[in-house]
Amino acid sequence: MVGAFQGAGVVVTGAGGGIGAALARRFAAEGARVVVNDLDAERAERVADEIGGIAVAGDASVIVGDARDALDGTVDVYCANAGVAFEGGSADGPLDETAWAASWDVNVMAHVRAAHALLPDWLERGSGRFVSTVSAAGLLTMIGAAPYAVTKHGALAFAEWLSLTYRHRGVKVHAICPQGVRTDMLAATGSAGDLVLQPTAIEPEAVADALFKGVEEGRFLILPHPEVAGYYQARAGDPDRWLTGMNRIQQQWEENR
Repeated sequence: MVGAFQGAGVVVTGAGGGIGAALARRFAAEGARVVVNDLDAERAERVADEIGGIAVAGDASVIVGDARDALDGTVDVYCANAGVAFEGGSADGPLDETAWAASWDVNVMAHVRAAHALLPDWLERGSGRFVSTVSAAGLLTMIGAAPYAVTKHGALAFAEWLSLTYRHRGVKVHAICPQGVRTDMLAATGSAGDLVLQPTAIEPEAVADALFKGVEEGRFLILPHPEVAGYYQARAGDPDRWLTGMNRIQQQWEENR
């Protein structure tokens, strides 16, 4: 990867900490010019100052224009990393419309809006790279967090659609699907995260390493936890058996929380 991103204009949303900050640091170390986006302006400034990047605070859905201006008119790589996670969402409990709406807006529609803003330029010049931080929940599911599981499936579906529609026109797409990563979001998953994600959780830097390896190999699907490939195959090969196994985990969670 030496020199591959030298001078490239890179935008990373949700980069004030966690996976986003690790991605921003890695791209900067590779010589890229990095826009660090976060809703929290102070966190964005802190990371930008650390890596010699440019902080552009605000809603990830609407920052493409400002980020492009900060990069002198050219975005080469866009990392749609910002995300939200809410516990709950069971059908027999209260319906939290706010959690569902926020999950759709941040986890799916922010990606759609960014792609809509980026594609005209990318298609005109025949190059561009869209990196979607999805989650293994988008390939599998997540107990106790219906809005998260459902919208991460949506994020993966949109990334797949982008790839199959535009790869022959020079647009490269990658979907990062880790399980547990030691971030503030993991800490907020509560007892479900403790049961399912914490035992195999990795550092954010390992996610960045997996992305760069996947980019070098030209892969769409980036699996920082390689075992997820086997789970995904099992899910597709025998859905009922897989659902039965997941239901056992659900029951274990219910018994112990």
